[in-house]
Order: sequence, then C-alpha cells, then structure tokens
Amino acid sequence: MNIEKSIFKEYDIRGTYPQDLNEETAYIIGRGYGSYLREFLHEKACVVGRDNRLSSLSLSNELIRGITDSGCDVINYGLITTPMHYYSRYLNNLYGIMVTASHNPKEDNGFKFSFDHLANARGKMIYDFRDYILKNNFLNGNGKVIQKDIKQDYLDYMQKNIKMGDKKVKAVIDLGNGATTCIAKEIHALFPNIDATFICDTSDGRFPNHHPDPAVEENMQMLKDKVLELQADVGIAYDGDGDRIGIVLENGKYISADQYMILIIKHLLPNLSNKNVLYDVKCSKSLEDEILKLGGNPYCYRTGTSYTEAKTKELGYPFGGEFSGHVFFNDRDYALGSGIYAGLRLIEILSKTDISLSEMLKDINHYYSTPEIKIPTTNEKKFDIVAKVAEYTKEKNYEINDIDGIRVNFENGWALVRASNTGPNLTLRFEANTEEYLNELKKEFTEIVEKYL
Repeated sequence: MNIEKSIFKEYDIRGTYPQDLNEETAYIIGRGYGSYLREFLHEKACVVGRDNRLSSLSLSNELIRGITDSGCDVINYGLITTPMHYYSRYLNNLYGIMVTASHNPKEDNGFKFSFDHLANARGKMIYDFRDYILKNNFLNGNGKVIQKDIKQDYLDYMQKNIKMGDKKVKAVIDLGNGATTCIAKEIHALFPNIDATFICDTSDGRFPNHHPDPAVEENMQMLKDKVLELQADVGIAYDGDGDRIGIVLENGKYISADQYMILIIKHLLPNLSNKNVLYDVKCSKSLEDEILKLGGNPYCYRTGTSYTEAKTKELGYPFGGEFSGHVFFNDRDYALGSGIYAGLRLIEILSKTDISLSEMLKDINHYYSTPEIKIPTTNEKKFDIVAKVAEYTKEKNYEINDIDGIRVNFENGWALVRASNTGPNLTLRFEANTEEYLNELKKEFTEIVEKYL
C-alpha cells in the first residue's frame, strides 16, 4: 500500500496531486472510510461530493470505488459546493466525504470527511483514521452507488432561511471560478431585490483569474475594482469550495472576516436572548469589544473550521466564526457554514437599511494590526518552537491563552504565535493600540521565533 502519512492534516486530508495524493490514494482512503464506518460506527452508507478541480472527478470515482468495495453504499451528489455536501449529510442523516482542497493552489486536492454530526473530522479523529488505514485491514463487500441531485433541496433551504427587506441591493459576487459556479446564480435569482453582477463566474479548476482564497486581500483586487466601477453596495467573494467568504465595502475597501462578524452581530445580538459568540484566537479585539458592548458573551476558541463549527453547535451558540472567513449561523434552521449563505445574510441586513456598511463600522474600536504572518519551518519543528515561546511567556509572567498556540494578552495589545495545522509554517499575528507598540510586540516575538528556526 502506497500512502503518504503527511497528507493527514488537523482538519482534513490534503496534498499536491498527483505527487502526494492520487487515484490510488483515493481508492485506499475509500476502502478505509467505508470499512471504518461499517466496523466502528455501524453505518452502511455515506454521501460523497466533489468540487470542480481538474483532478476531482477521477479522485471521486476511485474514492467511491473504494467505499463500495468495502461493502458500504454511496449516495453520490457529483459536483457540488462543500456546504451543499454538508447539507446532504444533514438531509440523509449520514456521514460523508467531500473531494476538495478548499482554497489551496490548483495543483492540490484532498478530502473533507466526517465521523459525527457536529462537523468534519478533526484532530485525533483524523489521526486515528490514518492509523487505521495504515494497518490495511479493510472489510470487503459490494456496495451500490445511488446518484442524487441536491440542488432543489438546497435552493429551498436558502429561500426559506433568508428574510429580505424591501430595499434593492446592488452586489458584486466573485465566484473565483470555483465550485460555487454550479449554484450561486440560481440562489441569488431567488431574491428579486438583489441586483447581482457576477465575476469569475465560469467553472474552471485552474482558477485563471486569481487564487481562490478570499482571506488574502491581493486576491480581491478584481472585486474591489468592480464594486467601485458599478458603485455597488457590497462585494462578496467565495473560496474554491464555497465555505468561506470575503467582503469588500461600498467604498472599495477590503475588510477581514472579524469585521464581517461585527457587521453581523450588530444586527443579530439585539434580537436574541442567547448572546454568546464564538471566534478564534486570530480575531481582533475590536470583535470582543463589540460583543461586550452589545451585552454579549465573547468566547475565544482555537482556529480551524471543524473546531469552530463543532463547538458553536455543541454550545448552542447562535453565531461563530474565524479569521479565515468560515462563519456559522445557528440562529434559524439547520446550522450552516456557507459562504453564499453568509453573503446573503449581509445582503439581508442591507436590504432593511439605508446605512452603508462602512458607516456601520464607524463606531467600532479600531486597532493597529498585522495580517497573518506565515514563517516557513518544518512540521517537526513548528510545535517545538511554539513550546519555546510558551516557556518564554511563563518566565515573563505574561497573561496567555494557550487554547491554540500562544496568544499573549497585554493591556494595550496582543501577540499570537501558533503552529499552522495545514502546512509547515508558524502563524504570527499582532495587534495594539498604537503603531509603535504594534512594532514592539512584533519585534519581541518575531525575534524569539527566529531564534529557534
């Protein structure tokens, strides 16, 4: 059996195609997944979907062959977004696998999969599954494949759970040539008061216009330009598989996901008795400030979409999100983490007010901050370096949050050093009341990290 152990990450399986991950890998993972479901979870069927990457169809075919050879049935939904896959799991009350590498470069591919009904597999679940696969002791059988289409169910869900006002909203939507091209136009057409202009709206797994990651501002330039050109009320972008969102204000300014979360909670919390909000360690203090200002309870948690979604549902919070652009609404029907749904919830707000998005953000506390700073290292060293930073902070008697790496909280700012869970990198981020203090924090902790690289 030829399988690369390093493709098993903290939140999913991911690697470069075909070097790290190929059709043989997909078949083995399928055999392992079907066997694992039957042996440990006593399930006889699962759901499968795929994004529009160039390798996704062949990988999906071999994955399904492996699953059925283990004796497990497959409901195959074909080309869908990752949130559509989540909804298919919910409707069928089954676990499943989505073939996608999310926002990774076009050369990559992977598998997001589940073993419970909270979220995708995460942490120990994935490493236990890896060890099970490496034992190569799979079940045999002859499962069947059932072809299904979830599109109409998903459209019905969207229409039911968005409550538009009367105002017409002009929106520019960047599909990034990703999987959302299979449904985004049909969803937005359900709401006549959305005047939508779509860009990068043809399905192309080579992502010819820009990298499909809306959390990186340089990938949003086309959207910024089009928002200004059309004098639109908002610009919205999705990542490659449609589970993340990026936002451009009416003035052409890109905002980070924590500011998007502020826009949402300013309208969400006043109308809810449950005012708990979950966010990850990379988010700005301005989000915490706003939650408190609105009488809410901020809960700072670890990074990772699987962890964010699982904890938001587990705690019964109405809303949760993370700096990378994954957000989860749990205040209406089925709790959905979807870029398209997140965009519609923002348009819904705009459809009920004459206030612009930039005006809505005027009264929040603003801090000086860095974007995510990624420092290359090795998968072996990254955790050791974080441990060294932890030792340093304890010697200094700093106040820390160690839920995910080390976030050091000071009176006038904070510093974050954590090991990336998706690659051989350290992730650093800093925020402070003044630019001078921001640079001091950045210098202090960057020097510590570089000392141990």
